Amino acid sequence: MARKAKVVRKTKETDIRLGINLDGKGDYRINTSIPFVDHMLTLMSMHGQIDLDVQAKGDIEVDYHHLMEDIGIVLGEAINKALGRKLQIRRYGESMTPMDESLAQVVIDLSGRPYLVYNVRTPRGSAQIQSLGVSLFEDFFRALSNNAGMNLHIILQYGRDPHHIFEAIFKGLGRALRSAVEIQTKTKGIPSTKGTL
Repeated sequence: MARKAKVVRKTKETDIRLGINLDGKGDYRINTSIPFVDHMLTLMSMHGQIDLDVQAKGDIEVDYHHLMEDIGIVLGEAINKALGRKLQIRRYGESMTPMDESLAQVVIDLSGRPYLVYNVRTPRGSAQIQSLGVSLFEDFFRALSNNAGMNLHIILQYGRDPHHIFEAIFKGLGRALRSAVEIQTKTKGIPSTKGTL
C-alpha cells in the first residue's frame, strides 16, 4: 500500500499544495517563492529518498513568517497522513550530518506526541540568509513537529556558515525521516507497548 498524501491549505495569507510519497526515490518539484527554502526542501527530499511536490505562495511582501510556518504545518500534516496507522515503521530515526565545517544532529521519534528541541545558534552576524531571517526556521520546525506528531530534536554541534548549518540540518532531517518511516518486516503491528502511536 503506497504511503502517499496530498494536503492543501489556503488562507488569507498563504496558498500551499503539497504532495508526499514516503516510499519514493527522492524526486522533487518545489516552488515556495523563497529560493533558499526551495533549496533546503530539495535537499531533504533527495537525501531522504522521499518524493516531494510543494507549490506555495504567500504574503512575502509583508514577511516570510506566515509562509514558513504554514509550509511546516502542511508538511507535518502530509507526513502524518501518509503514515496512516504507522504499522511496522521503525519509528525512530537519527542522523549526524556534516556539511563542510558544520555538523548537525537530527533525531526523530514518530510517537504521536509532538515536542521540539531546537538547539541551533548561528554565529553572531549571521541572522539572515539573503533577506530570510534564520530564526524563522525554528517556527518551521515547531509547526512540522506539532502537525506530524513528531518528537524532533535538532542540535547543531558546531558550524560557522549559516548556509552550511541549515544544509546539514535539512539533509539530516531527510535521512532521519527516511529511517523513521522505514518498514520493519519483523515488527508486528504498531511499534509501541501501548498499541497505538
